[in-house]
Amino acid sequence: MRTIICLVALALSLGLVRSASTSKDEAADLRTRARAALSATEGEIRVSGLEQPVEVIRDRWGVPHIYAKTVADLFFAQGLVAAQDRLWQLDLWRRIAEGKLAEILGPSALNRDTFARLLRYRGDMDAEWRSYAPDAKAIIGAFVRGVNAQIAIATADPSKLPLEFQLTGSRPEPWTPEVVIGRMAGYVMTRNARTEVQRATLARSVGAARVPELMPLDPPTVVTVPDGLDLGDIDDEILALAAGTSESIDFSPLAKETLDPEAPLVGWARPAAPADAAPFGSNDWVVSGRLSASGKPLLANDPHRTLIVPSLRYTVHLNGPGWNVIGAGEPALPGVAAGHNDRIAFGFTIVGIDQQDLYVERLDPSGADRYLYRGAWEPMRVERERINVRGEGPREIELRFTRHGPVLHVNRARHRAYALRWVGSEPGAAGYLRSLAIDTARNWQEFQAALDGWKVPSENLVYADVDGNIGWVAAGLAPIRPNWNGLLPVPGQDGKYEWSGFLRARELPHLFNPKSGFIATANHNVLPDGYPHALGYEFSAPYRFARILEVLGEGARVGRPFTVADFERLQHDELSLVARAVCGALRQAVAALPGRGAGASVPSDAGRAARMLSEWDGVLGADSAAAALYEIWLPKLTGAFAEALVPAADRSRAGAALSTDRLLALLVDAGLLADSPALVRSWVDGSCLPRKDSGRQRAAHPATRHMALRLLTGSTLADAWQEATVRMGPDPKQWAWGTIHHASLEHPLAFTPARKQVLNLPEVPRGGDGTTPNATGNGPRQTSGASYREVIDIADWDRSMTINVPGLSGQPESAHYGDLLPLWAAGQYYPMAFSRAAVEQYAASKMTLVPASRSH
Repeated sequence: MRTIICLVALALSLGLVRSASTSKDEAADLRTRARAALSATEGEIRVSGLEQPVEVIRDRWGVPHIYAKTVADLFFAQGLVAAQDRLWQLDLWRRIAEGKLAEILGPSALNRDTFARLLRYRGDMDAEWRSYAPDAKAIIGAFVRGVNAQIAIATADPSKLPLEFQLTGSRPEPWTPEVVIGRMAGYVMTRNARTEVQRATLARSVGAARVPELMPLDPPTVVTVPDGLDLGDIDDEILALAAGTSESIDFSPLAKETLDPEAPLVGWARPAAPADAAPFGSNDWVVSGRLSASGKPLLANDPHRTLIVPSLRYTVHLNGPGWNVIGAGEPALPGVAAGHNDRIAFGFTIVGIDQQDLYVERLDPSGADRYLYRGAWEPMRVERERINVRGEGPREIELRFTRHGPVLHVNRARHRAYALRWVGSEPGAAGYLRSLAIDTARNWQEFQAALDGWKVPSENLVYADVDGNIGWVAAGLAPIRPNWNGLLPVPGQDGKYEWSGFLRARELPHLFNPKSGFIATANHNVLPDGYPHALGYEFSAPYRFARILEVLGEGARVGRPFTVADFERLQHDELSLVARAVCGALRQAVAALPGRGAGASVPSDAGRAARMLSEWDGVLGADSAAAALYEIWLPKLTGAFAEALVPAADRSRAGAALSTDRLLALLVDAGLLADSPALVRSWVDGSCLPRKDSGRQRAAHPATRHMALRLLTGSTLADAWQEATVRMGPDPKQWAWGTIHHASLEHPLAFTPARKQVLNLPEVPRGGDGTTPNATGNGPRQTSGASYREVIDIADWDRSMTINVPGLSGQPESAHYGDLLPLWAAGQYYPMAFSRAAVEQYAASKMTLVPASRSH
């Protein structure tokens, strides 16, 4: 037996050696192929489609600064350089937009492809192009020609195709302008079809009156079942087509095949989350010159997206006739979405306008594709298309539409169809493309005019200009619902629940040069006091905004002027108002125990936990032991409160933990917390708004206080200490939040050890959580966050700073594939070079694009 074991061990060890050797050889081969495929970024490149030569200077951080003599050449060059850096990403996004993922993924992508084709814009194309900018059609056409020029260069020699194409055996296909105006990306950023379904199923279980208790609304409102709606018609199947519609692509069904060395590698490793599950964590703020050290405004913005390789944003500087703008947008779109030109600066965060509604259509029982509307049967429009499916051949699909929009699901047994009414069906609703009008705005009036046509996504856009003005507009297409609030699906047959147009842009909340000298937004409720219109009821919690307001307000009060460095620190601020409040309540609870004092009369592990948390300042630093313990303890605490207060049936429907808002309100009621940051409300300029809890009894309630004391100092503390010991070791001095909370940027095709070596980037520890300005989420892995940051100094554009993780290039082995990750992980930035002198100072490579027909 011992001999057999030794032989097996020897065989295994030899196998491991061979495996390691094979992996090393494979990694070396991958690196060689990746380097050979890198795009040329220096010297002269001759391309068809240019009118005149274009100069492209890439700075030491990989940002392309493009100098062109015509607008057409400028955007041709933007398309080409984006494709040089991100061709694999662009080709995947094209497939998403066109509904052609099944060509490489097989039947697992059929739903997503069908959904993309349902959402395709089918309206007036002239109105569509005009909606973005007067010259948008020409700009988009030039951008597409530039993308196609790089595709032609890459496909002329298969070894020059980015590594991902070589691994998958796929090839990029030419673009059309319709790719740029695809609606799939916009669907991810609008809302609230999924939560309509969730509320309806909850209302069926507990009654509509209790829905706001279990799914809180902001602002608070009543949920009533629309006349004629049968809640029994609503189930999760309605949105089956939209499942997995997110910024990531789920290639996991092909993982087994991917690992087969004889099979071509195809896949996107990251499982996709539901569209509505993506957390919103963006921040923006601006201060006037009165509050800045330079005497001119300062503007900061960190819009959050999914953290993946390559970044979902692309930084570029566009300089041509009438254009001089720098900042970040999406690589698949022309222009810049957040940044500045030579007159104005701008940034954005999502604002919670409800831009979707589900309609339940009553079908003709005869089986014909007819639905009832105002007493008459109307025919659905039916379109038939063919989807090429890898491994199966073509698949015929039928796309149905009612007057309310694309049909997402048909239930023949109940004679029901479910149609999506959403703003994406309107002309000009491709996400972010209206930025083309903002990019050339010269002042507040032109900025407002540009936002008059902004539709998707709905955004808080902050503004500053060289004349010293600051402003903010909540922009987006906001449907007017005269007979309902959009919280539940509605029956379509009576015509009672129809949109009656949209709010005019000037009717949306906005502000110009406030007396406070600052404006801030963080996806929170931005409605001013007495605002007469309903925009939506799904704003983010106010904790990040409250902390930003605390810092800006303190600076304004003490008269300490802000600098670029101050705003960099605030973007990385990790003080949690929630943690500070909860641990303050714990401190009072421990002091109220017999014997008083932190940790007194509390069992050993619980006492150590109570002492550590009671002495902590609430800063969720990556190196903080208390922060790690708090993040382990908080879900146990909210679960204990839920168990004590929420019936088991409700916990199964609405979650097993009490919401943070409700926890804080209970601690206030228990007399353990003076006030809750969720209840103290301010508008975007810091002015006070009416409290959410007007009329709340402020005196401590004895029963609530007894329960809170018991739960705060109870077994959850010991449980958290023991879990921390298991996860981080027995010595609390070795604990750190960053040890169990990290960001790992993994390439979608890194399924083998060798590919992980070449394609993945190092894991980095993270501080913060979902309640801090540096919003990183609460779980072990940060999956979304501020992939792009900017701090813009209007007094001197060249003093502006930025970061875009992990790098500007999506090509493995490029110097700019992951070079920005160490800066990002350390909370650092690089200069946003704008003047020609600064660009030349930081220049790393220079490339000239020359018309192919031009002679030497």
